[in-house]
Amino acid sequence: MTISYLLRRRDALRLFSLPAASAACALSVPAVWAQTAPKPPRIVSVNGSLTEIVYALGAEQQLVGTDTTSLFPAAALGTPKVGYMRALSAEGLLSLKPDALIGTSEAGPAVVMDQVRSAGVQVELVEADHSWAEVQRKVAVVGRATGRSAQAAALQARLDAQWAEVLASVGRQNGRRPRAIFILSHSASPQVAGNKTAAHAMLNYAGLDNALAGAGQARPFSGYRPMTAEALVAAAPDLIVTTTQGIEASGGLEKFWSRPGLELTPAYKRRALVALDALYLIGFGPRLPQAVGELHQAALKVTA
Repeated sequence: MTISYLLRRRDALRLFSLPAASAACALSVPAVWAQTAPKPPRIVSVNGSLTEIVYALGAEQQLVGTDTTSLFPAAALGTPKVGYMRALSAEGLLSLKPDALIGTSEAGPAVVMDQVRSAGVQVELVEADHSWAEVQRKVAVVGRATGRSAQAAALQARLDAQWAEVLASVGRQNGRRPRAIFILSHSASPQVAGNKTAAHAMLNYAGLDNALAGAGQARPFSGYRPMTAEALVAAAPDLIVTTTQGIEASGGLEKFWSRPGLELTPAYKRRALVALDALYLIGFGPRLPQAVGELHQAALKVTA
């Protein structure tokens, strides 16, 4: 056996062994990456519409807690609850060891938000001004907090197209805009919506005039105020808009219509009522285009 033969044999064996070695290296790299990759941020959402967006982006595994307004999708009901978004406690929030808390400017109390920030938690609060820009800000905030900004941009593009379509559809409405009143009746003391409320904005987006606080009203007001029979009669609404939760809290449709003053309105004569889920109707989340379209069509139907 010659030396030249042995050398050729050695080289052949070396070449044959390279792929196996390379494969071993290739298999070992992901294992190293898996050990060093940062963990996804742990998120607490204290706003129902923001929670919806977390699910829409496929980041629900990062949710470690939500508030009591986070009712959609159904899976959100199974998340640990931290209380109502306006009445939070620092202890409850921090016990979940979140990396970030997302909410709106309605979240509070303010001292609790300061305590959470002081504990090193990133707090992002979206300004709630009941506009389409609010929805856009919510999508962007969730994208940043969850590390899914690219997915958030794609979602926003789809939502913007839906929003433009529904506004165009409402804009094709002919004739007088129906006069509506939004009644919030989740408790024993029902209230009506004035300017600078999500309900007032929804009525306008859906092609309806707020009969209590719209343009041209004698005494427009902002926020919510107790419902009175005198105000209902003077407003003379063509229809009533409320929530399905409000109907349930009232004890059903008949008891809802039995509230003083309603029987003297044009809406009562035709029983013109539109009731939608509260989060869907006034949550200003990713389903806002569908909610506006549904409210618009339902209002035209009951006032035809």
